[in-house]
Amino acid sequence: MCGVFAICQQTCQKGQKFDIDEARKLSRRQHHRGPDFNGFYQDKKTGDILVHERLAIMDLGCVQPIQGTTPTRQVIHNGEIYNHQALRDTELKQFKLKTTCDSEVIIFLYERYRDGHICNMLDGVFAFALCYDGDFLAARDPVGVKQFYYGIDANGRYFFSNEMKCLEDSCGDIKIESFPPGHYYTPKTGFVRYFNPQWFDYRNAIQALDLKLLQKTMIAAVHKRLMSDAPIGVLLSGGLDSSLVSSIASREMKRRGMTVHSFSIGVDHNSPDVVAARKVAKFIGTTHHEFYFSIQEGIKNLRKLIWHLESYDVTSIRASTPMYFLSEEIRKKGIKVVLSGEGADEIFGGYLYFHNAPSDEEFQKETIDRVLHLYTSDCLRADKSSMAHSVEVRVPFLDKAFMEAAITLDPAFKRPQKLEDGRNCEKFVLRSAFNTDQYPYLPDEILWRQKEQFSDGVGYNWIDSLMQHCASKITDKEFAQASKLFPHNTPHSKEAFYMRKIFHELFPSDQAALTVRKWIPKWQKNQDPSGRASLVHESSYHNLGEDNCNGKSAITQQRIEQCRPQA
Repeated sequence: MCGVFAICQQTCQKGQKFDIDEARKLSRRQHHRGPDFNGFYQDKKTGDILVHERLAIMDLGCVQPIQGTTPTRQVIHNGEIYNHQALRDTELKQFKLKTTCDSEVIIFLYERYRDGHICNMLDGVFAFALCYDGDFLAARDPVGVKQFYYGIDANGRYFFSNEMKCLEDSCGDIKIESFPPGHYYTPKTGFVRYFNPQWFDYRNAIQALDLKLLQKTMIAAVHKRLMSDAPIGVLLSGGLDSSLVSSIASREMKRRGMTVHSFSIGVDHNSPDVVAARKVAKFIGTTHHEFYFSIQEGIKNLRKLIWHLESYDVTSIRASTPMYFLSEEIRKKGIKVVLSGEGADEIFGGYLYFHNAPSDEEFQKETIDRVLHLYTSDCLRADKSSMAHSVEVRVPFLDKAFMEAAITLDPAFKRPQKLEDGRNCEKFVLRSAFNTDQYPYLPDEILWRQKEQFSDGVGYNWIDSLMQHCASKITDKEFAQASKLFPHNTPHSKEAFYMRKIFHELFPSDQAALTVRKWIPKWQKNQDPSGRASLVHESSYHNLGEDNCNGKSAITQQRIEQCRPQA
Protein backbone atom coordinates (compact mmCIF):
# COMPACT_ATOMS: atom_id res chain seq x y z
CA MET A 1 0.00 0.00 0.00
CA CYS A 2 1.41 3.33 -1.06
CA GLY A 3 0.72 6.57 -2.88
CA VAL A 4 1.36 6.75 -6.62
CA PHE A 5 1.46 9.93 -8.68
CA ALA A 6 2.32 10.06 -12.39
CA ILE A 7 2.21 12.47 -15.31
CA CYS A 8 2.14 11.41 -18.95
CA GLN A 9 3.54 14.33 -20.93
CA GLN A 10 3.39 12.65 -24.34
CA THR A 11 -0.10 14.12 -24.78
CA CYS A 12 1.11 17.67 -24.04
CA GLN A 13 -0.13 19.97 -26.80
CA LYS A 14 1.77 23.11 -25.84
CA GLY A 15 3.98 24.63 -23.18
CA GLN A 16 6.98 23.31 -21.33
CA LYS A 17 7.26 19.91 -19.70
CA PHE A 18 5.87 19.70 -16.17
CA ASP A 19 8.58 20.25 -13.59
CA ILE A 20 9.66 17.20 -11.58
CA ASP A 21 10.05 19.20 -8.36
CA GLU A 22 6.51 20.53 -8.68
CA ALA A 23 5.27 16.98 -9.30
CA ARG A 24 6.96 15.83 -6.10
CA LYS A 25 5.26 18.64 -4.17
CA LEU A 26 1.86 17.57 -5.47
CA SER A 27 2.58 13.95 -4.58
CA ARG A 28 3.43 14.91 -1.00
CA ARG A 29 -0.23 15.80 -0.46
CA GLN A 30 -0.78 12.05 -0.11
CA HIS A 31 2.32 11.45 2.00
CA HIS A 32 0.09 9.81 4.62
CA ARG A 33 -0.31 6.89 2.20
CA GLY A 34 3.42 6.17 2.24
CA PRO A 35 5.43 7.72 5.06
CA ASP A 36 8.33 5.21 4.91
CA PHE A 37 10.08 6.21 1.65
CA ASN A 38 9.76 8.64 -1.24
CA GLY A 39 11.11 8.06 -4.74
CA PHE A 40 10.74 9.48 -8.26
CA TYR A 41 11.76 9.01 -11.89
CA GLN A 42 11.51 11.11 -15.03
CA ASP A 43 11.96 9.78 -18.55
CA LYS A 44 14.56 11.97 -20.23
CA LYS A 45 13.02 11.55 -23.65
CA THR A 46 9.28 11.92 -23.03
CA GLY A 47 9.35 13.85 -19.75
CA ASP A 48 6.92 11.34 -18.20
CA ILE A 49 7.06 11.41 -14.40
CA LEU A 50 6.62 8.75 -11.70
CA VAL A 51 6.51 9.68 -7.99
CA HIS A 52 6.00 7.21 -5.16
CA GLU A 53 5.17 7.52 -1.45
CA ARG A 54 5.88 4.11 0.08
CA LEU A 55 4.30 2.25 2.97
CA ALA A 56 6.67 -0.71 3.32
CA ILE A 57 4.80 -4.02 3.63
CA MET A 58 6.68 -6.43 1.33
CA ASP A 59 10.51 -6.37 1.23
CA LEU A 60 10.69 -3.62 3.83
CA GLY A 61 13.93 -2.11 2.52
CA CYS A 62 12.80 -1.82 -1.10
CA VAL A 63 12.30 1.67 -2.58
CA GLN A 64 10.13 2.57 -5.56
CA PRO A 65 10.17 3.26 -8.47
CA ILE A 66 11.45 -0.28 -9.14
CA GLN A 67 13.71 -0.76 -12.13
CA GLY A 68 13.42 -3.43 -14.81
CA THR A 69 16.47 -4.70 -16.70
CA THR A 70 17.59 -1.15 -17.61
CA PRO A 71 17.27 2.28 -15.93
CA THR A 72 14.72 3.43 -18.57
CA ARG A 73 12.21 0.79 -17.37
CA GLN A 74 10.53 1.77 -14.11
CA VAL A 75 7.27 1.08 -12.23
CA ILE A 76 5.39 2.50 -9.23
CA HIS A 77 2.65 0.45 -7.64
CA ASN A 78 0.00 0.78 -4.93
CA GLY A 79 -1.54 -2.49 -3.80
CA GLU A 80 -0.54 -6.13 -3.50
CA ILE A 81 0.16 -8.83 -6.11
CA TYR A 82 -0.62 -12.06 -4.26
CA ASN A 83 0.65 -14.38 -6.99
CA HIS A 84 3.98 -12.61 -7.43
CA GLN A 85 5.99 -15.66 -6.36
CA ALA A 86 4.13 -17.91 -8.79
CA LEU A 87 4.85 -15.43 -11.58
CA ARG A 88 8.53 -15.35 -10.66
CA ASP A 89 8.63 -19.15 -10.85
CA THR A 90 6.85 -19.39 -14.22
CA GLU A 91 6.35 -16.42 -16.53
CA LEU A 92 9.43 -14.57 -15.28
CA LYS A 93 11.89 -17.37 -14.61
CA GLN A 94 14.11 -16.13 -17.47
CA PHE A 95 14.68 -12.80 -15.63
CA LYS A 96 16.82 -12.02 -12.61
CA LEU A 97 14.62 -10.04 -10.29
CA LYS A 98 16.48 -8.15 -7.60
CA THR A 99 13.93 -7.78 -4.78
CA THR A 100 11.27 -9.83 -3.02
CA CYS A 101 8.76 -6.99 -3.41
CA ASP A 102 5.57 -8.09 -5.16
CA SER A 103 5.49 -4.88 -7.21
CA GLU A 104 8.61 -5.87 -9.14
CA VAL A 105 6.82 -8.49 -11.24
CA ILE A 106 4.77 -5.79 -13.01
CA ILE A 107 7.67 -4.16 -14.85
CA PHE A 108 9.13 -7.53 -15.85
CA LEU A 109 5.78 -8.81 -17.12
CA TYR A 110 5.54 -5.70 -19.27
CA GLU A 111 9.11 -6.25 -20.42
CA ARG A 112 8.14 -9.72 -21.61
CA TYR A 113 4.74 -8.96 -23.20
CA ARG A 114 4.64 -5.16 -23.86
CA ASP A 115 0.84 -5.24 -23.49
CA GLY A 116 -1.56 -3.81 -20.93
CA HIS A 117 -3.40 -7.11 -20.80
CA ILE A 118 -0.71 -8.33 -18.42
CA CYS A 119 -3.16 -7.02 -15.82
CA ASN A 120 -5.18 -10.21 -16.28
CA MET A 121 -2.15 -12.17 -15.08
CA LEU A 122 -2.05 -10.30 -11.78
CA ASP A 123 -3.94 -11.82 -8.86
CA GLY A 124 -4.30 -8.92 -6.51
CA VAL A 125 -5.21 -5.25 -6.27
CA PHE A 126 -3.35 -2.40 -7.86
CA ALA A 127 -3.04 1.12 -9.14
CA PHE A 128 0.23 1.40 -11.02
CA ALA A 129 2.07 3.41 -13.65
CA LEU A 130 5.19 2.47 -15.58
CA CYS A 131 7.66 3.97 -18.02
CA TYR A 132 9.38 1.65 -20.46
CA ASP A 133 11.79 2.97 -23.11
CA GLY A 134 9.37 5.75 -24.01
CA ASP A 135 6.16 3.79 -23.37
CA PHE A 136 3.77 4.92 -20.64
CA LEU A 137 1.09 2.74 -19.10
CA ALA A 138 -1.22 3.14 -16.09
CA ALA A 139 -3.74 0.58 -14.81
CA ARG A 140 -6.27 -0.15 -12.08
CA ASP A 141 -7.39 -3.46 -10.55
CA PRO A 142 -10.57 -5.23 -11.76
CA VAL A 143 -13.18 -3.66 -9.45
CA GLY A 144 -11.29 -0.66 -8.09
CA VAL A 145 -10.26 -1.81 -4.64
CA LYS A 146 -7.38 0.64 -4.91
CA GLN A 147 -8.39 4.27 -5.31
CA PHE A 148 -7.14 5.93 -8.51
CA TYR A 149 -7.96 9.14 -10.38
CA TYR A 150 -6.85 10.74 -13.60
CA GLY A 151 -6.95 14.34 -14.73
CA ILE A 152 -6.18 16.40 -17.81
CA ASP A 153 -4.66 19.87 -17.55
CA ALA A 154 -4.95 22.84 -19.90
CA ASN A 155 -1.93 21.64 -21.90
CA GLY A 156 -3.36 18.16 -22.47
CA ARG A 157 -1.11 16.35 -20.02
CA TYR A 158 -2.57 13.32 -18.22
CA PHE A 159 -2.14 13.15 -14.44
CA PHE A 160 -2.69 10.02 -12.33
CA SER A 161 -2.96 9.76 -8.55
CA ASN A 162 -4.44 7.64 -5.76
CA GLU A 163 -6.05 10.73 -4.32
CA MET A 164 -7.84 13.57 -6.03
CA LYS A 165 -6.22 16.28 -3.89
CA CYS A 166 -3.04 15.89 -5.96
CA LEU A 167 -4.95 16.76 -9.16
CA GLU A 168 -7.37 19.49 -8.09
CA ASP A 169 -5.06 22.48 -8.70
CA SER A 170 -3.69 21.32 -12.06
CA CYS A 171 -6.76 19.64 -13.59
CA GLY A 172 -9.82 20.98 -11.77
CA ASP A 173 -10.70 23.42 -14.56
CA ILE A 174 -10.52 20.77 -17.30
CA LYS A 175 -11.15 17.18 -16.20
CA ILE A 176 -10.89 14.96 -13.13
CA GLU A 177 -12.43 11.50 -13.10
CA SER A 178 -12.04 8.18 -11.37
CA PHE A 179 -9.72 5.92 -13.33
CA PRO A 180 -12.15 3.23 -14.54
CA PRO A 181 -11.61 -0.10 -12.76
CA GLY A 182 -10.56 -3.02 -14.93
CA HIS A 183 -8.87 -0.72 -17.47
CA TYR A 184 -5.39 0.30 -18.50
CA TYR A 185 -4.33 3.51 -20.23
CA THR A 186 -1.63 4.35 -22.75
CA PRO A 187 -1.31 7.60 -24.73
CA LYS A 188 -1.69 5.58 -27.95
CA THR A 189 -4.76 3.54 -27.04
CA GLY A 190 -6.50 5.67 -24.44
CA PHE A 191 -8.44 3.63 -21.88
CA VAL A 192 -8.82 -0.07 -22.68
CA ARG A 193 -10.91 -2.56 -20.71
CA TYR A 194 -8.93 -5.71 -19.90
CA PHE A 195 -11.30 -7.29 -17.34
CA ASN A 196 -14.41 -8.90 -18.85
CA PRO A 197 -15.73 -11.67 -16.60
CA GLN A 198 -18.86 -13.57 -17.49
CA TRP A 199 -20.65 -12.23 -14.39
CA PHE A 200 -20.89 -8.77 -15.96
CA ASP A 201 -24.02 -10.15 -17.69
CA TYR A 202 -26.75 -10.96 -15.17
CA ARG A 203 -28.05 -13.70 -17.48
CA ASN A 204 -24.94 -15.76 -16.76
CA ALA A 205 -25.92 -16.21 -13.11
CA ILE A 206 -27.06 -19.78 -13.67
CA GLN A 207 -24.56 -21.84 -11.70
CA ALA A 208 -25.81 -24.64 -9.49
CA LEU A 209 -25.39 -24.45 -5.75
CA ASP A 210 -21.92 -25.46 -4.55
CA LEU A 211 -21.39 -24.44 -0.93
CA LYS A 212 -18.08 -26.28 -0.79
CA LEU A 213 -16.77 -24.14 -3.66
CA LEU A 214 -17.84 -20.95 -1.87
CA GLN A 215 -16.14 -22.11 1.29
CA LYS A 216 -12.96 -23.23 -0.52
CA THR A 217 -12.53 -20.04 -2.57
CA MET A 218 -13.25 -17.83 0.44
CA ILE A 219 -10.67 -19.60 2.59
CA ALA A 220 -8.11 -19.34 -0.21
CA ALA A 221 -8.88 -15.62 -0.62
CA VAL A 222 -8.20 -14.98 3.07
CA HIS A 223 -5.05 -17.08 3.18
CA LYS A 224 -3.39 -15.34 0.24
CA ARG A 225 -4.07 -11.96 1.88
CA LEU A 226 -1.95 -12.91 4.87
CA MET A 227 1.11 -12.24 2.69
CA SER A 228 3.09 -9.55 4.53
CA ASP A 229 6.51 -8.72 5.92
CA ALA A 230 4.84 -6.19 8.24
CA PRO A 231 2.54 -6.84 11.25
CA ILE A 232 -1.01 -7.87 10.30
CA GLY A 233 -4.39 -7.91 12.10
CA VAL A 234 -8.14 -8.17 11.46
CA LEU A 235 -10.99 -5.66 11.61
CA LEU A 236 -13.80 -7.22 13.62
CA SER A 237 -17.15 -5.46 13.71
CA GLY A 238 -19.02 -8.51 14.98
CA GLY A 239 -21.10 -8.70 11.81
CA LEU A 240 -21.14 -11.79 9.64
CA ASP A 241 -18.63 -10.65 7.01
CA SER A 242 -15.77 -9.37 9.15
CA SER A 243 -16.33 -12.21 11.62
CA LEU A 244 -15.97 -14.87 8.93
CA VAL A 245 -12.81 -13.23 7.59
CA SER A 246 -11.42 -12.97 11.12
CA SER A 247 -12.24 -16.58 11.94
CA ILE A 248 -10.61 -17.94 8.77
CA ALA A 249 -7.56 -15.70 9.22
CA SER A 250 -7.24 -16.60 12.89
CA ARG A 251 -7.13 -20.33 12.17
CA GLU A 252 -4.41 -19.96 9.56
CA MET A 253 -2.35 -17.38 11.46
CA LYS A 254 -2.30 -19.60 14.55
CA ARG A 255 -1.22 -22.54 12.38
CA ARG A 256 1.69 -20.37 11.20
CA GLY A 257 2.57 -19.43 14.77
CA MET A 258 1.40 -15.82 14.44
CA THR A 259 -0.33 -13.71 17.07
CA VAL A 260 -3.80 -12.64 15.93
CA HIS A 261 -4.84 -9.09 16.85
CA SER A 262 -8.47 -8.06 16.27
CA PHE A 263 -9.88 -4.54 16.47
CA SER A 264 -13.36 -3.08 16.99
CA ILE A 265 -14.83 0.34 17.70
CA GLY A 266 -18.03 1.92 18.96
CA VAL A 267 -19.29 4.95 20.83
CA ASP A 268 -19.20 2.96 24.08
CA HIS A 269 -18.79 -0.58 25.42
CA ASN A 270 -22.48 -1.34 24.79
CA SER A 271 -22.45 -0.48 21.05
CA PRO A 272 -23.99 -3.36 19.03
CA ASP A 273 -20.80 -4.00 17.05
CA VAL A 274 -18.54 -3.86 20.11
CA VAL A 275 -20.66 -6.37 22.03
CA ALA A 276 -20.82 -8.77 19.08
CA ALA A 277 -17.11 -8.39 18.27
CA ARG A 278 -16.23 -9.20 21.87
CA LYS A 279 -18.11 -12.50 21.59
CA VAL A 280 -16.45 -13.39 18.29
CA ALA A 281 -12.96 -12.56 19.55
CA LYS A 282 -13.46 -14.86 22.54
CA PHE A 283 -14.79 -17.65 20.33
CA ILE A 284 -11.95 -17.53 17.75
CA GLY A 285 -9.27 -16.72 20.33
CA THR A 286 -7.77 -13.41 19.21
CA THR A 287 -5.92 -10.77 21.19
CA HIS A 288 -8.76 -8.28 21.05
CA HIS A 289 -8.64 -4.48 21.23
CA GLU A 290 -11.71 -2.29 21.77
CA PHE A 291 -11.74 1.43 21.12
CA TYR A 292 -14.35 4.13 21.56
CA PHE A 293 -14.97 7.56 20.08
CA SER A 294 -17.30 10.25 21.30
CA ILE A 295 -19.99 11.92 19.23
CA GLN A 296 -18.21 15.22 19.80
CA GLU A 297 -14.92 13.82 18.47
CA GLY A 298 -16.68 12.55 15.35
CA ILE A 299 -18.32 15.88 14.65
CA LYS A 300 -15.13 17.84 15.33
CA ASN A 301 -13.24 15.63 12.86
CA LEU A 302 -15.65 16.01 9.92
CA ARG A 303 -13.61 18.53 7.94
CA LYS A 304 -10.40 16.55 8.25
CA LEU A 305 -12.26 13.35 7.37
CA ILE A 306 -13.82 14.84 4.23
CA TRP A 307 -10.38 16.06 3.14
CA HIS A 308 -9.08 12.49 3.37
CA LEU A 309 -12.22 10.84 2.01
CA GLU A 310 -12.74 13.22 -0.93
CA SER A 311 -16.46 12.58 -0.88
CA TYR A 312 -19.66 14.25 0.29
CA ASP A 313 -21.69 11.04 0.22
CA VAL A 314 -23.54 10.80 3.52
CA THR A 315 -23.21 7.02 3.85
CA SER A 316 -19.46 7.13 3.27
CA ILE A 317 -18.91 9.92 5.80
CA ARG A 318 -21.05 8.29 8.48
CA ALA A 319 -19.22 4.97 8.17
CA SER A 320 -15.75 6.43 7.63
CA THR A 321 -15.78 8.27 10.94
CA PRO A 322 -15.41 5.17 13.16
CA MET A 323 -13.04 3.56 10.65
CA TYR A 324 -10.84 6.67 10.65
CA PHE A 325 -10.53 6.63 14.45
CA LEU A 326 -10.03 2.85 14.54
CA SER A 327 -7.23 3.02 11.95
CA GLU A 328 -5.49 5.66 14.05
CA GLU A 329 -5.48 3.33 17.06
CA ILE A 330 -4.41 0.32 14.98
CA ARG A 331 -1.39 2.21 13.67
CA LYS A 332 -0.40 3.11 17.22
CA LYS A 333 -0.26 -0.62 17.94
CA GLY A 334 2.32 -1.05 15.17
CA ILE A 335 -0.04 -2.85 12.79
CA LYS A 336 0.26 -1.89 9.11
CA VAL A 337 -2.15 -4.38 7.48
CA VAL A 338 -5.68 -5.50 8.41
CA LEU A 339 -8.20 -7.81 6.77
CA SER A 340 -11.82 -6.66 6.47
CA GLY A 341 -15.22 -7.79 5.19
CA GLU A 342 -16.08 -5.26 2.48
CA GLY A 343 -17.83 -6.61 -0.62
CA ALA A 344 -19.98 -9.40 0.80
CA ASP A 345 -23.14 -7.29 1.06
CA GLU A 346 -22.85 -6.27 -2.58
CA ILE A 347 -22.16 -9.81 -3.84
CA PHE A 348 -24.87 -11.53 -1.81
CA GLY A 349 -27.45 -8.76 -1.55
CA GLY A 350 -26.84 -8.31 2.15
CA TYR A 351 -28.26 -4.82 2.59
CA LEU A 352 -31.70 -4.87 4.11
CA TYR A 353 -33.33 -3.21 1.11
CA PHE A 354 -32.56 -6.33 -0.92
CA HIS A 355 -35.41 -8.02 0.95
CA ASN A 356 -37.70 -5.92 -1.27
CA ALA A 357 -36.23 -6.99 -4.63
CA PRO A 358 -39.20 -7.68 -6.93
CA SER A 359 -37.61 -10.62 -8.77
CA ASP A 360 -34.53 -12.81 -9.04
CA GLU A 361 -33.50 -10.92 -12.17
CA GLU A 362 -33.72 -7.51 -10.52
CA PHE A 363 -31.93 -8.83 -7.46
CA GLN A 364 -29.03 -10.06 -9.61
CA LYS A 365 -28.83 -6.83 -11.62
CA GLU A 366 -28.62 -4.79 -8.43
CA THR A 367 -25.89 -6.95 -6.89
CA ILE A 368 -23.77 -6.59 -10.03
CA ASP A 369 -24.31 -2.83 -10.10
CA ARG A 370 -23.32 -2.57 -6.43
CA VAL A 371 -20.13 -4.59 -7.01
CA LEU A 372 -19.19 -2.53 -10.05
CA HIS A 373 -19.59 0.69 -8.07
CA LEU A 374 -17.84 -0.40 -4.90
CA TYR A 375 -14.96 1.85 -5.92
CA THR A 376 -17.24 4.84 -5.24
CA SER A 377 -18.45 3.62 -1.85
CA ASP A 378 -17.10 0.91 0.46
CA CYS A 379 -13.76 0.47 -1.29
CA LEU A 380 -13.26 4.24 -1.25
CA ARG A 381 -14.19 4.40 2.44
CA ALA A 382 -12.00 1.47 3.46
CA ASP A 383 -8.99 2.71 1.49
CA LYS A 384 -8.98 6.39 2.35
CA SER A 385 -10.12 6.34 5.97
CA SER A 386 -7.49 3.73 6.82
CA MET A 387 -4.70 5.17 4.68
CA ALA A 388 -5.18 8.49 6.45
CA HIS A 389 -3.16 6.72 9.14
CA SER A 390 -0.98 4.55 6.87
CA VAL A 391 -2.93 1.32 7.41
CA GLU A 392 -3.65 -1.04 4.51
CA VAL A 393 -7.06 -2.77 4.37
CA ARG A 394 -7.37 -6.05 2.44
CA VAL A 395 -10.73 -7.37 1.27
CA PRO A 396 -10.94 -11.15 0.62
CA PHE A 397 -14.56 -11.07 -0.59
CA LEU A 398 -13.39 -9.15 -3.69
CA ASP A 399 -10.96 -11.89 -4.71
CA LYS A 400 -11.39 -12.66 -8.43
CA ALA A 401 -11.94 -16.39 -7.95
CA PHE A 402 -14.42 -15.88 -5.13
CA MET A 403 -16.40 -13.28 -7.08
CA GLU A 404 -16.60 -15.63 -10.05
CA ALA A 405 -17.98 -18.42 -7.86
CA ALA A 406 -20.41 -16.26 -5.90
CA ILE A 407 -21.77 -13.81 -8.47
CA THR A 408 -22.48 -16.47 -11.12
CA LEU A 409 -24.54 -18.46 -8.60
CA ASP A 410 -28.25 -18.56 -9.42
CA PRO A 411 -29.77 -15.53 -7.62
CA ALA A 412 -32.56 -17.70 -6.19
CA PHE A 413 -29.98 -19.06 -3.76
CA LYS A 414 -28.74 -15.63 -2.74
CA ARG A 415 -32.03 -13.92 -2.00
CA PRO A 416 -33.26 -13.65 1.62
CA GLN A 417 -34.59 -16.95 2.95
CA LYS A 418 -37.41 -17.49 5.44
CA LEU A 419 -36.15 -19.20 8.61
CA GLU A 420 -38.12 -21.52 10.87
CA ASP A 421 -38.90 -18.66 13.25
CA GLY A 422 -40.54 -16.72 10.40
CA ARG A 423 -37.62 -14.32 10.00
CA ASN A 424 -36.22 -13.40 6.59
CA CYS A 425 -32.45 -13.85 6.56
CA GLU A 426 -30.11 -12.16 4.09
CA LYS A 427 -26.90 -13.88 2.86
CA PHE A 428 -28.33 -17.25 3.81
CA VAL A 429 -26.14 -19.09 1.31
CA LEU A 430 -22.93 -17.55 2.70
CA ARG A 431 -23.95 -18.36 6.26
CA SER A 432 -24.76 -21.93 5.22
CA ALA A 433 -21.36 -22.38 3.54
CA PHE A 434 -19.70 -21.85 6.92
CA ASN A 435 -22.37 -23.47 9.11
CA THR A 436 -20.27 -26.57 9.76
CA ASP A 437 -21.05 -29.06 12.52
CA GLN A 438 -17.41 -29.91 13.14
CA TYR A 439 -14.99 -27.10 14.01
CA PRO A 440 -17.58 -24.28 13.69
CA TYR A 441 -16.30 -20.97 12.38
CA LEU A 442 -18.60 -18.77 14.45
CA PRO A 443 -21.12 -19.02 17.28
CA ASP A 444 -24.69 -19.34 15.99
CA GLU A 445 -25.76 -15.96 17.37
CA ILE A 446 -23.12 -14.28 15.17
CA LEU A 447 -23.51 -16.56 12.16
CA TRP A 448 -27.20 -15.63 12.03
CA ARG A 449 -26.93 -12.04 13.28
CA GLN A 450 -29.03 -9.45 11.44
CA LYS A 451 -27.25 -7.02 9.13
CA GLU A 452 -26.07 -3.77 10.73
CA GLN A 453 -24.43 -1.18 8.52
CA PHE A 454 -21.12 -0.09 10.06
CA SER A 455 -22.31 3.44 10.80
CA ASP A 456 -25.33 1.98 12.65
CA GLY A 457 -23.50 -0.79 14.47
CA VAL A 458 -21.00 1.48 16.21
CA GLY A 459 -23.96 3.00 18.09
CA TYR A 460 -27.29 4.27 16.82
CA ASN A 461 -26.89 7.65 18.52
CA TRP A 462 -23.87 8.43 16.28
CA ILE A 463 -26.06 8.95 13.21
CA ASP A 464 -28.89 10.59 15.15
CA SER A 465 -26.53 13.11 16.76
CA LEU A 466 -24.75 13.78 13.48
CA MET A 467 -28.04 14.57 11.75
CA GLN A 468 -29.06 16.91 14.56
CA HIS A 469 -25.72 18.72 14.48
CA CYS A 470 -25.86 19.26 10.71
CA ALA A 471 -29.44 20.47 10.89
CA SER A 472 -28.43 23.06 13.50
CA LYS A 473 -25.71 24.42 11.20
CA ILE A 474 -27.87 24.91 8.10
CA THR A 475 -30.73 27.42 8.09
CA ASP A 476 -33.94 26.85 6.17
CA LYS A 477 -33.07 29.83 3.95
CA GLU A 478 -29.67 28.38 3.11
CA PHE A 479 -31.11 24.91 2.47
CA ALA A 480 -33.69 26.39 0.06
CA GLN A 481 -30.76 27.33 -2.21
CA ALA A 482 -29.51 23.74 -2.46
CA SER A 483 -30.44 23.15 -6.09
CA LYS A 484 -28.98 26.47 -7.16
CA LEU A 485 -25.72 26.04 -5.27
CA PHE A 486 -25.28 22.36 -6.05
CA PRO A 487 -27.11 21.39 -9.24
CA HIS A 488 -25.24 18.07 -9.47
CA ASN A 489 -26.18 15.54 -6.78
CA THR A 490 -28.33 18.17 -5.08
CA PRO A 491 -28.44 17.48 -1.31
CA HIS A 492 -31.92 16.58 -0.09
CA SER A 493 -31.28 16.86 3.65
CA LYS A 494 -29.50 19.36 5.84
CA GLU A 495 -26.99 16.67 6.77
CA ALA A 496 -26.14 16.15 3.10
CA PHE A 497 -26.02 19.92 2.52
CA TYR A 498 -23.60 20.40 5.41
CA MET A 499 -21.26 17.69 4.09
CA ARG A 500 -21.45 19.09 0.57
CA LYS A 501 -20.65 22.58 1.82
CA ILE A 502 -17.45 21.37 3.52
CA PHE A 503 -16.46 19.35 0.45
CA HIS A 504 -16.91 22.36 -1.82
CA GLU A 505 -14.68 24.48 0.41
CA LEU A 506 -11.94 21.84 0.18
CA PHE A 507 -12.44 20.83 -3.46
CA PRO A 508 -14.12 23.75 -5.22
CA SER A 509 -14.00 22.55 -8.82
CA ASP A 510 -17.09 21.18 -10.56
CA GLN A 511 -14.92 18.29 -11.74
CA ALA A 512 -14.25 17.22 -8.16
CA ALA A 513 -17.97 17.18 -7.38
CA LEU A 514 -18.65 14.99 -10.41
CA THR A 515 -16.40 12.20 -9.09
CA VAL A 516 -18.80 11.45 -6.21
CA ARG A 517 -21.63 8.91 -6.49
CA LYS A 518 -24.29 8.98 -3.81
CA TRP A 519 -25.20 5.68 -2.10
CA ILE A 520 -28.99 5.33 -2.26
CA PRO A 521 -30.99 2.18 -1.41
CA LYS A 522 -33.57 0.87 -3.86
CA TRP A 523 -37.07 -0.54 -3.41
CA GLN A 524 -37.93 1.42 -0.27
CA LYS A 525 -39.71 4.71 0.35
CA ASN A 526 -37.21 6.13 2.85
CA GLN A 527 -34.06 7.08 0.94
CA ASP A 528 -31.91 7.55 4.05
CA PRO A 529 -28.94 5.18 3.62
CA SER A 530 -29.02 3.94 7.22
CA GLY A 531 -30.04 0.30 7.49
CA ARG A 532 -32.52 1.35 10.17
CA ALA A 533 -34.47 3.26 7.51
CA SER A 534 -35.51 -0.10 6.06
CA LEU A 535 -38.69 -1.57 7.50
CA VAL A 536 -36.91 -4.91 7.41
CA HIS A 537 -34.59 -3.77 10.22
CA GLU A 538 -37.41 -3.81 12.74
CA SER A 539 -39.57 -6.55 11.23
CA SER A 540 -37.03 -9.09 10.05
CA TYR A 541 -37.24 -11.02 13.32
CA HIS A 542 -40.92 -11.64 12.68
CA ASN A 543 -43.02 -13.17 9.91
CA LEU A 544 -43.08 -10.68 7.05
CA GLY A 545 -45.65 -12.65 5.06
CA GLU A 546 -45.31 -14.36 1.70
CA ASP A 547 -45.60 -11.07 -0.23
CA ASN A 548 -42.26 -9.98 1.20
CA CYS A 549 -40.51 -13.30 0.82
CA ASN A 550 -38.92 -14.88 -2.24
CA GLY A 551 -41.48 -17.39 -3.50
CA LYS A 552 -38.75 -19.98 -4.00
CA SER A 553 -37.30 -19.59 -0.52
CA ALA A 554 -38.78 -22.67 1.13
CA ILE A 555 -37.50 -24.99 -1.57
CA THR A 556 -34.24 -23.09 -1.92
CA GLN A 557 -33.48 -23.22 1.81
CA GLN A 558 -34.00 -26.98 1.86
CA ARG A 559 -31.63 -27.41 -1.08
CA ILE A 560 -29.03 -25.17 0.58
CA GLU A 561 -29.23 -27.15 3.82
CA GLN A 562 -28.74 -30.41 1.93
CA CYS A 563 -25.52 -29.02 0.41
CA ARG A 564 -24.11 -27.76 3.71
CA PRO A 565 -20.40 -28.61 4.20
CA GLN A 566 -19.66 -30.96 7.08
CA ALA A 567 -16.29 -29.46 8.13
